[in-house]
Amino acid sequence: MEEAGEKGPTSRNMGVVTLREALDIATQYGLDLVEVAPEANPPVCKVMDFGKFQYEQKRKEKRAKKNQKVVEIKEIQLKPKTDDYHLGISLKRARQWLEEGKKVKVRVRFRGREITHSHIGRDRLENVREQLSDVSVVEQMPNLEGRDMLMVLAPITDKK
Repeated sequence: MEEAGEKGPTSRNMGVVTLREALDIATQYGLDLVEVAPEANPPVCKVMDFGKFQYEQKRKEKRAKKNQKVVEIKEIQLKPKTDDYHLGISLKRARQWLEEGKKVKVRVRFRGREITHSHIGRDRLENVREQLSDVSVVEQMPNLEGRDMLMVLAPITDKK
């Protein structure tokens, strides 16, 4: 069996060598023989410290994960009978969260027979959407899930 693209620790290409020679080179330097392209003909291997390689990969993944932006979702809950004063407080809080770059989930919870008047909840969510339209866009349109009607608002991102 022959190996192609075999590299020593000096990163120079060793050319096509047999498996036995490649293993001897790896043991000579106290390193591992790692197959990097098994589908190639002949397979391509590399002489490296595999433990160090795995450690570097984990560090790269951690750095990439640290640089990801996590979008936080906040929620306001309303009922069909929520009065305008309490609605105003909830809208003020939602506006603040949207300006901070967070998403807002607006939930209208129906209790008992209120579910038969789901149009009231839809109107309530439409009112919320209109009042927050200057700082948000609708990411998920209002839909009924069980006894709750949900709508998700996302902050407007200016991409100029």
